Amino acid sequence: MSHAHEHVSNTGRIWKVFLLLSVVTIVEVTLGIIRPEALFMHNFLSMNLLNWVFIILTLYKAYYIVWAFMHMEGEKSSLRWAVVATVIFLVLYLLFILLTEATYVYGVFKDSTIKWNF
Repeated sequence: MSHAHEHVSNTGRIWKVFLLLSVVTIVEVTLGIIRPEALFMHNFLSMNLLNWVFIILTLYKAYYIVWAFMHMEGEKSSLRWAVVATVIFLVLYLLFILLTEATYVYGVFKDSTIKWNF
């Protein structure tokens, strides 16, 4: 009794993933070079909109890498959400801490007699 497995080529899928991640990266680099004033000069939650766009695009790329290369599309939705929800929570928590602390440190240096020495 032979258990022969047929090899399935994933070349098309690899090119699709490469193309999608390349397009998102090209958009990020282009936005970083051009810095559109509509995004750069408007703030949301103590950070300009351009930075939020970078964060969202980077999270999208990270999720898609996990989806494609760690084969999460074949897993149950509960496992996918356990992985994704944990990462989203940790990233949002880190952003909250960084923005809160940065705002505090900036306020201390701006409003006090301590001089900027760096």
